[in-house]
Amino acid sequence: MDRMKVFNKLSIIWLMITLLGFFAIDSLVFFGIIDPYYEITLVNVLINIILAVGLNLIVGYSGQLSLGHAGFMAIGAYATGILTTENQSMGAFLISLIVGILFAGVVALIVGIPTLRLKGDYLAIATLGFSEIIRIVILNMTDLTNGAAGLSGIPFFADWQMAFALMAICIILIANYTRSSIGRATIAIREDEMAAESIGVNTFYYKLMAFVIGAVTAAIAGSIHASYFGVINPSQFTFNKSIDILIMVVFGGIGSLTGSVVAATALGILNMYLQQFGALRIMIYSLVLILIMIFKPTGLFGTREISLARIFKKKANPISDGKEG
Repeated sequence: MDRMKVFNKLSIIWLMITLLGFFAIDSLVFFGIIDPYYEITLVNVLINIILAVGLNLIVGYSGQLSLGHAGFMAIGAYATGILTTENQSMGAFLISLIVGILFAGVVALIVGIPTLRLKGDYLAIATLGFSEIIRIVILNMTDLTNGAAGLSGIPFFADWQMAFALMAICIILIANYTRSSIGRATIAIREDEMAAESIGVNTFYYKLMAFVIGAVTAAIAGSIHASYFGVINPSQFTFNKSIDILIMVVFGGIGSLTGSVVAATALGILNMYLQQFGALRIMIYSLVLILIMIFKPTGLFGTREISLARIFKKKANPISDGKEG
């Protein structure tokens, strides 16, 4: 009963924090402090948070090095681009979001069943290969995707409010997953796959589940990207995009959702301010990442999370004075 009360209290506090963040951003937009230029950065940050937490579930929690996240993002983006261009309504956008999620999930199953039996570099190369296959298919389906020219004139249904709401849903989904019995089994695979198998954990099943959920979140991010910016093309979903997402995960801490959120936010803001340096931007950006990796090789948070439950537990169990009852 006490645990249920704490859970309810924590849920209410996290909801209040989320709403406070939403209304704080809304106020900044209303008073013009966040102008249209900064709003683009804000939406990019929200999209990157979705991508980073999804990939962290695969890399940080199940221990599988995947470089195919850009491919699943492309699926979501093109599902929204194609369907909403044909039928310009909010209903069509919501249907396209669902179609992208389902299609990305099916493709993740098809990709994951053979590749997740591999480990380490072999898995990374295999997922990278499948991501490139998705991009090449998009390039060659000119009647549907317009090939290398991509799609333009996509209706603008997504805004920062929708991106914020979907980001919050993705974080809640993955956070609850990692704290469940399924999540603990997934973490056990990351720590020692052979030991997990020896105690009866179906390692392949849990790795595949994490892979599919990560792919689904990438498709959601792709749908937001297509509907907010109105233009997509295959060059936006190359190997470099997958590496960018992986950098956010490593920078924040492999196995820390809090780290992914902080890293995606920090790197998004950093990229915005580095735009003025032109070609030097990549050099400065890379130098910052190198310094972080030298002085903080486990990332900003390592595997740590901001945990209200731990705070409440400390308050509920104060340090005793050493006397026995």
